[in-house]
Amino acid sequence: MKRSVLDLWVGFFVAIGIGALLFLSLKVSSFSGIDPQETYTVSARFDNIGGLKVKAPVRSAGVLVGRVMDIRLDAETYEALVEMRINSHYLFPADSFAAIYTSGLLGDQYIGLQAGVETEKLLAEGSEIKRTQSAVVLESLVSQFLFNKAEEGQGTP
Repeated sequence: MKRSVLDLWVGFFVAIGIGALLFLSLKVSSFSGIDPQETYTVSARFDNIGGLKVKAPVRSAGVLVGRVMDIRLDAETYEALVEMRINSHYLFPADSFAAIYTSGLLGDQYIGLQAGVETEKLLAEGSEIKRTQSAVVLESLVSQFLFNKAEEGQGTP
């Protein structure tokens, strides 16, 4: 009798563990609850996207408003062309600003949208955000700092 009760409890905790792993895997994979029928697609060009990935969040004022759907290199301008799917409940002015930011300890990157001041013209299906800021790459900043320090040391005896 005691053995079957122990087996029941072990099975119960194993089921809870599997459920927790499933929940965590969905959270880590950036599972999107945004319905594709209720969205519009906009694009933006960046000189450097750093570690931005497809399905990365698009946020405005910290609120999830969309997801990155595609990233590719423009063969003519050699810029990264990022396509985003924005929830149709959120309408942004045509002169909005898109920047790539880093969040969290792991360095996950996301696109931050800042609304512009244009009130008559809004972003619509197929629009392109003209004002962008590329990702800040930590390695570039460190190498630039070290290069400047090395120049300072050699310049004056």
